[in-house]
Amino acid sequence: MTDTMTAPPRKLLPSLPPATVRRPRYARRLIRNLLVALLVAVELAPLAWLLISSFKTQSEFVNDPAWSLPGRWDLNNYADAWTTGHVGLYIRNSLLASVPSLALTIVLGTAAGFALEVMIWRGRHQVLLVFLVGIMVPSQMILLPLFRVYFQSGLSGTMWPLIITYTAVGLPLTVFMMATYFRAVPREMFEAATLDGAGMLTAFWRIGFPVVRNAVLTVALVQFFFIWNDLLVSLTFTTDDELRTIQVGLLNFTGQYGETAYGPLFAAISINVVGALVLYLLINQRIIKGLTAGAVKG
Repeated sequence: MTDTMTAPPRKLLPSLPPATVRRPRYARRLIRNLLVALLVAVELAPLAWLLISSFKTQSEFVNDPAWSLPGRWDLNNYADAWTTGHVGLYIRNSLLASVPSLALTIVLGTAAGFALEVMIWRGRHQVLLVFLVGIMVPSQMILLPLFRVYFQSGLSGTMWPLIITYTAVGLPLTVFMMATYFRAVPREMFEAATLDGAGMLTAFWRIGFPVVRNAVLTVALVQFFFIWNDLLVSLTFTTDDELRTIQVGLLNFTGQYGETAYGPLFAAISINVVGALVLYLLINQRIIKGLTAGAVKG
């Protein structure tokens, strides 16, 4: 008669209730939402303070706390900023300086990026390094020589010094970024166009440029904000009040003896900031697509 060995009964671990398993997930989600809410509050608080302050009077700025609400919600400060402060004139000058220089920068930079990355010719890598060196040159170093050149050539007192300078300063970064975006475009597209009899100009305008249109929009917005928010170049080359851009025009809200008209000043800043913010919100999806277009190689 053989003895049979019986295994001891296996102890089953107690199963955790679903609420216990989901609790860490809810905690992580709550912490993430709190961090996002904190970041949103940090971003929106200065904007809200700017808009609220644009309705205050001069006495409320001097006597009341910074976060106090205005006594009256009228548009007198905005009217003063637009008429007495000449904000409309300064915005027009900013557009006259931004649009031509931006168009030249985008067309020339995209064409140069196409030539450096898609076309094959000797010395193209060295030329790209020359453009990279241009990124490293501070714009402050070239202001005095450019001012002398513009004065001797008779361009002072016009918008041409701003247009030429903005185009020259924005080209190196635009060429580098567009060459990176063209690197992600499959070469088979251009080879097929060449087999169909398309020349380089046709391949650029009908294939290359439409393919990277999101990247072009992203680079254009980056350059537009650089030009629109510039103060140093505009302050150096605009000697006439009729040619001042919006950033230089904001300096006119300080009086002769140092007194600042805070109400119209905050109203003018609100017009400037809200306009740029609305522009960004309208095309932010295309900007995200353009930023990720050159991140991977297709």
